[in-house]
Amino acid sequence: MDMSSGGVAFALSHATLEGKITIGVLLVFSLVSWTIIINKFRQLAKAKKRNGTFLEYYSKSKSPLVIFNKGRSDNLQGSPMYDLYYGGCEELKVQQEKYETEKIPNHGMSAVRIALERVLGESAVALESGMIVLATAISGGPFIGLLGTVWGVMDTFSGIGRAQQATLTTMAPGVASALIATVAGLMVAIPSLFCYNFLVTKTKTLTMELDNFAAHLETVFITEYLREKNGSSEVEDLEDYQPGGHRQEAEPSGAATGH
Repeated sequence: MDMSSGGVAFALSHATLEGKITIGVLLVFSLVSWTIIINKFRQLAKAKKRNGTFLEYYSKSKSPLVIFNKGRSDNLQGSPMYDLYYGGCEELKVQQEKYETEKIPNHGMSAVRIALERVLGESAVALESGMIVLATAISGGPFIGLLGTVWGVMDTFSGIGRAQQATLTTMAPGVASALIATVAGLMVAIPSLFCYNFLVTKTKTLTMELDNFAAHLETVFITEYLREKNGSSEVEDLEDYQPGGHRQEAEPSGAATGH
């Protein structure tokens, strides 16, 4: 028995058809998982960089609509914050044209809030896309490998029963080829597990930043573009907007809540 080529090569060379099918399925899982991992790392890195660029432009703007009025910018594509900002500004412009005034009433501002929430939800879904595949690889990879191992061991013992002799020489190839399926399953699950945990943390951080920016943007829109009523803003007091909660409204048609 030549083991100079290593245990993995020996196990693969003696793998049964079932074992090869199992390893092939796990190889596909691994390729898909690594494709998603690489794409997610690139997506999150790009989103973070473009968010920083957008915030730099936004902080230097004298008016909330300055960046919007310049039209879509290729330099800011891939920034969830920019998409959120642009979606809110688009709806604000629609409401301003609808009421034919720069200052819009509460109902119009509610539409702006809904637009912000919609874009926020779409951005969160985009950031989390593909994560279910990694979660499936983490939980399913070892079980697929275990299935291949149990199947291989079953075939090995069946062969021993037919041969009516149990020696290390007859058992070793079958057991080794069976165990390689479990190794393949773990090699799919372990990298996916570490990358999944890291990506989930980064995604939650970006989502939280988006949520905070949406609340900030809504407050800016209310301050700048909410129509005054009887000499005062229709929103009685911005302090009514509780962080993370809902505004205590004096009337059912009150302005939107923060995120």
